[in-house]
Amino acid sequence: MAYTRREFGKLAIAGLPAAAVLGSSESIFGAFAQAAKPNTVFNGVQIGTITYSYRSMPDQSAEATLKYILDSGISGIELMGGPVESFAGAPAGPGRGGGGGGRGPGGGGRRGEGAGPDPATLTASWNGKPCAPAAVGGGRADPAPGRGARGGGRAEMTPEEQAAQQDQANKLKEWRTTVSMEPFKKLRKMYNDAGVTIYAWKQLNPNMSDAEFEYIFNVAEALGCTHTTLELPTDEAQLKRIGDFAAKKKIYAAYHTHAQGSMTAFDKAFALSKGNMANVDFGHWVAAGNVGGTPMQFLEKYHGRISSFHLKDRTTPEHCALNLAWGTGETPIKEILQMVSKNKWKIPASIELEYDIPEGSDAVKEVRKCVEYCRTALSAPATAASR
Repeated sequence: MAYTRREFGKLAIAGLPAAAVLGSSESIFGAFAQAAKPNTVFNGVQIGTITYSYRSMPDQSAEATLKYILDSGISGIELMGGPVESFAGAPAGPGRGGGGGGRGPGGGGRRGEGAGPDPATLTASWNGKPCAPAAVGGGRADPAPGRGARGGGRAEMTPEEQAAQQDQANKLKEWRTTVSMEPFKKLRKMYNDAGVTIYAWKQLNPNMSDAEFEYIFNVAEALGCTHTTLELPTDEAQLKRIGDFAAKKKIYAAYHTHAQGSMTAFDKAFALSKGNMANVDFGHWVAAGNVGGTPMQFLEKYHGRISSFHLKDRTTPEHCALNLAWGTGETPIKEILQMVSKNKWKIPASIELEYDIPEGSDAVKEVRKCVEYCRTALSAPATAASR
């Protein structure tokens, strides 16, 4: 559910300096604007997060999401579509509500795992422990918090359920193609006033109509984004259509990768349109086996075509393709960040929280740990791999 201003004020006051709220007749949003603003630009590198990281938190409204971001100390984000559209008044339907982000009808696409590593390679161990059976066939040894293990697939929908889903999709399409941009500008102001830049949002689906494409890129402009993100399609016609639309709107389309990440994964997209960019996930890159080269080699070759990248600490297929707390896996996070800093590349690095949240903690606390890991990495002497 979305909070009223009064309810959100009660939620947020505890996290604000007393001077920001005492004696003020303004709303809690004004108090956010008065509070000390976060700054996660470390040694020239913008550390941000994709708000999917907060999917396990109890409220998925745009207001609550902003509170999570501020409590994590973050100043830049890739914003999932759910909170954006619910804030702007999108018609609610089954599974939408406050919106975890981009999974409703016509949303930003499934955040699937790709094909995953060959189960035959999952025969080794990590730190003396054999690979878990859950890794076989799924590309993950540990389901992300809030996801759970994938079972045997979804139950087949009844004709009535299919009709209801289509009706909801039609209503959402009608809303998207007629809504004013004013609510999105208001959302941007709320976030910007609190010290948070929205560098990307994720809701684009390759199967959308031209009118819906127009909506997606208009919202991106209203939010102040430099790019909009989506999963990497394989169809060349889709890649060209999306890229050319992005070039026309002067806001990049940046494609996210899972197990298909490699040195050649973006070749088609880059060749087909200058509007196509990468939103490469270097954690999944490692879990897929560093195909064709390391993350640093990809950065060196394609840094001019990367709008932003995702970070998580994963292990290689030979070590179970695990998703682990930062600093305990095999993703060269420190080397990646130091390389970006050394070369003064203006590429935001998005934390994506996917490891199991420890008992007694929550997503906000864990994202904050990841922020501190990045801060430390960027204040440390450069490693040989990052030079």
